[in-house]
Amino acid sequence: MTGNSYKSPEESPPSEHKLRMPRGQSNWSDDAGNSNSIPRQSTPHQNPGPSSRSNPPNNESPSCNGFRLGVYGWRKRCLYSLVLGLMVMVILNLALTLWLLKVMEFSSEGIGSLRVVPGGVELRGQAAVLDALVASSVRSRRGRNLILESWSNFTASARAHDGRLLARFTLAEDKLDCISKGFHITDPSGNTLFSADEDQVVVGAKVLRVTGVGGAVFQGSVQTPVVRAESGHGLKLESSTRDLEVRAPQRIVIESWAGEITASCLRDMMLQSVAGAVRIDAKSVFLKGLRTASPRQSHTGSEQHSRSHQSSHEITVYQLCACANGKLFLARPEGVCQADDRSVCS
Repeated sequence: MTGNSYKSPEESPPSEHKLRMPRGQSNWSDDAGNSNSIPRQSTPHQNPGPSSRSNPPNNESPSCNGFRLGVYGWRKRCLYSLVLGLMVMVILNLALTLWLLKVMEFSSEGIGSLRVVPGGVELRGQAAVLDALVASSVRSRRGRNLILESWSNFTASARAHDGRLLARFTLAEDKLDCISKGFHITDPSGNTLFSADEDQVVVGAKVLRVTGVGGAVFQGSVQTPVVRAESGHGLKLESSTRDLEVRAPQRIVIESWAGEITASCLRDMMLQSVAGAVRIDAKSVFLKGLRTASPRQSHTGSEQHSRSHQSSHEITVYQLCACANGKLFLARPEGVCQADDRSVCS
């Protein structure tokens, strides 16, 4: 059968046509009757078959308004390099973070030996403070000691709200300095053992013992109820270049239980009682160095010879006499208690 056997356009076989929008046109024309506004692309006539229905591969790049979209060439290589570098940095950062967490021993309770507890922080072990330490209280755990150690200097300061220095405690290599208005040392019961301020120094211990070779040197006066030496040692009160005075409103007692008391001076020694008497109570009283008055020459030679003969066999006993000024002297037992030489009572 020759010619076209199709009777109407609806019965004609389907044909594929590609339509391309011309450059500068944003949308399809709404005029359906104007067929000239749609460009047609002539394609060779293909017989209908199974292969004619498959779309050919589109190798063209996506475009918008005639421009190609995408990153190509050196821009693509730079973008990939940047992404790769960022990934390496993120991995290194994550690895370093995990390493720090492991080394510092971070946990939900704290950092390493440092634990956060209610009311503060708790440290198990030793800590090195590289700069100043500011804290309201520092104390050890129950049953453990608290050790504060410094290489050359340890200083503890207390300041007021406005920054003024109130007190300072400094422990140096060869000295201990304390800056404060007062210094107090008490026992656990609250009794004062030592107290020092601008007005006075108080020693509350039962005994103040000075064990140095030079003893204790006082520039001013000393007021104390008792001064005694340690058992088995002597007691010496000395003023090298000035006077030594011992005063009391009632009594002054100098007592030696197992030894002797010696008082010596270069010049006069005075024992004075204003309203009472000077009493010497002892089994024996020795007065050495008293001068002896010369006897008068009224005695006969026989009497002197007999008395001298008796004195050679017996101990000589003298008379103790006193001058009008209170000076004591000795006189011969056979004579009168009278001195002819005026130098005796001078």
